[in-house]
Amino acid sequence: MSEKSPSEKKYSINPLPPNVDLETKAILKRVASAHRYLAELKGKSATIPNENILINTLALQEAKDSSAIENIITTHDELYKAQLFENLFSNASAKEVSRYADALKQGFNLVRNQKIITQNHILTIQKILEQNDAGYRSVPGTALVNDKTGKTVYTPPQDKDTILRLMDNVVGFINDDSLSEVDPLTKMALLHFQFETIHPFYDGNGRTGRILNILYLVQQDLLDLPILYLSRFIIQRKGDYYRLLQEVRDKENWEEWILYMLEGVEETAKQTIHIISQMRILMQEYKHRIRKDLPKIYSQDLLNNLFKHPYTKIEFVMEDLDVSRLTATRYLNLLVDAGLLQKQKVGKSNFYINEPLYNLFKESKTAN
Repeated sequence: MSEKSPSEKKYSINPLPPNVDLETKAILKRVASAHRYLAELKGKSATIPNENILINTLALQEAKDSSAIENIITTHDELYKAQLFENLFSNASAKEVSRYADALKQGFNLVRNQKIITQNHILTIQKILEQNDAGYRSVPGTALVNDKTGKTVYTPPQDKDTILRLMDNVVGFINDDSLSEVDPLTKMALLHFQFETIHPFYDGNGRTGRILNILYLVQQDLLDLPILYLSRFIIQRKGDYYRLLQEVRDKENWEEWILYMLEGVEETAKQTIHIISQMRILMQEYKHRIRKDLPKIYSQDLLNNLFKHPYTKIEFVMEDLDVSRLTATRYLNLLVDAGLLQKQKVGKSNFYINEPLYNLFKESKTAN
């Protein structure tokens, strides 16, 4: 959705929690199912020996899809090259996606250490995304517009005092469990609706809100790592996403909105469980082949490097293994000769592709 001048169509935002019965039978049933798969995902993530493998790879996939919702489109190849060669590769979309991954990781570190989500955390995330210090909106003129029809769909609050008051309520609701007895997953759906409805920033509201979803699950100990790949579900059901947000504003249709978000958590957890399971199988295959064919260079650090970066380079190996450039180059060339990596060139620099891992992210689909 793009932005235009405000229309007369306004929605009066009430503070959280809403004064309605949210825990219908349908919602409670879906909550139980979503929790089951989230718990399985949490356990599955512990089977990968180095958490940075999942944080680096899955955060980048979430970043790619969350950005695509805002029509910031990049390919896996462009994205991985931008990670390797920031100075050589100038794809603007890939840089924006990389900033999303950086914002997600930074937010995760803050929340994991402090177990709270503050105004400053939210502002920091948006600042990393947008690379500016604009902060919360202070100038009127923002409205959400249907890109196809040009009609104003919704006009969020226009004055900064209202935005600040509502954001204070959001942060309080996040951190104070005594304000509502609803399940944390239902609460996440409420928080996401409220944040997107306040629309507190000039830009980056959707992406910031989707990062907050993941961070809230980490804060609630429902995930240990920020690896729920939720934006992929929203892309697949993008029309429903915007329609149901608006139906809460127009008709207080909370049940369908909450069910949509719970379905997203469940389906995304299933997808991510499948991806992690396939990653683990690939890691075992690589471990076996390197130990068998190249025993002198095998180490857990080398294996981790090959799966932390679908595209790697000499400098990454030097840093991760604490070896010289000559040694890192020799290791990578041996892996190429063994058919475990593909060697390619950008400018005067070489990079090395873990093709099975690349294909897993490029082609992965929901497991049945």
